[in-house]
Parts: sequence; C-alpha cells; structure tokens
Amino acid sequence: MSSRSARKHVVRPAIVIGLSLVVCGLAALVPGSGWAARQASGPNAQAPAQPPKMEDPKGLRAIIKTKHGEIQIKFFPELAPKHVENFIKLAKEGFYDGTIFHRVIPNFMIQGGDPNTKDTRKKEMYGQGGPGYMIKAEFSDTPHKRGIVSMARANEPDTAGSQFFIVVEDSRFLDRKYTVFGEVVRGMGVADKIVNEPRDAQDNPLSRIEMTVKIVE
Repeated sequence: MSSRSARKHVVRPAIVIGLSLVVCGLAALVPGSGWAARQASGPNAQAPAQPPKMEDPKGLRAIIKTKHGEIQIKFFPELAPKHVENFIKLAKEGFYDGTIFHRVIPNFMIQGGDPNTKDTRKKEMYGQGGPGYMIKAEFSDTPHKRGIVSMARANEPDTAGSQFFIVVEDSRFLDRKYTVFGEVVRGMGVADKIVNEPRDAQDNPLSRIEMTVKIVE
C-alpha cells in the first residue's frame, strides 16, 4: 500500500482503501491499515480509550479561527457524547491551536486536527497524528449533509482521535460509517474559501491554513 493510503484522509475518485466502499465516485475518509496497526500493536499499543468526564456540553460551541474568518460549531452530545467531550477537552487544552486544515477536496470536505501539522518539517507525516488514544465509534443515522462536522478515523471503527472534517457538499455515502458530532451554524463561507485553496497532488493546501479553537457558551 502506498504512503498516501497510509494517511488519515479522504481519497480521490475510484480508489478503495481497506474495506471502505467507493460510493458516488468517492471513497470514505480513512487512512490505510498501516496506521491502525501501528496504533494497536507493539510495546506502546494504544487501546481505544475514553476521554475523562467533564461538564455538561449542552449550550457550548466551538469557534475555529482561521485567516479566512471564523467557523462556529454547535455540538450534538445526544448523538456522540464521548466525541463531543473529547473535542471540547482537546480544544480547552489548546491541542488544536496551531494545527492546520491539511486536506481540502472541493465539493467534498476540509479536514484538520492533526498535531503533526504544527511542524512544517513533518509534512510527510501530515494526516497520521492524534492525541495518543482512540475513541469508540458513535455512529448514528444523522446524514453527512453540508455543514456537518464528523470524525476522521482509520480502517477500524474505533480509531478516531483528534482529526475531524467539515462537509462542504452533501456526502451521504459517509452515513453510519463516521461519527457525526456537530454542525456548522455560522461561517460556511469560510469553509468554502478553505476548500477552494490551491492544493498539491495530495490535496494539501499550498499555503498554511492554521486554526485556533476556543470553546464558548
């Protein structure tokens, strides 16, 4: 399997990675099986873990600030409580600050949340990073329509960590395969600007689109 397929990303048309299916001409968001294997084996094996309990997330929102403007996200704790808790925890710790949207595919989605992207010298590792643990999947029937915020993962369901994506066009072929945990309520125009940034052959934007993430009430 190529190095490209070993990254957490949305792949280009007519490519199948692992067990994911090509639907509507696009494959699902998964890295290759190598990433999952590295996380699940060896002396530093990382078993699926749950983030610590925290305050009630109802009423909380996330503000993602970028050079193109702000994106405001509301959470769905009733659908994916552990994913919402995890995102809020990481944001409050400053985990996402300085990371970038490292993958943009027009008419599909923008993806970010990889701590490796803080280091410009680690471009070959973009898409492979996480918080050091994995979260059990919380799939639901909520459709991946424009504006939905969902979690990227490896081939196995319980391998989400910190990487997330924002859907810019309805992508129903992702339904019940990825955990929806929020929705953009303001700033989809910003997401549209990001997804249309010039990009390289691996769908990485040519210029850095850094973010800071804050949690507000």
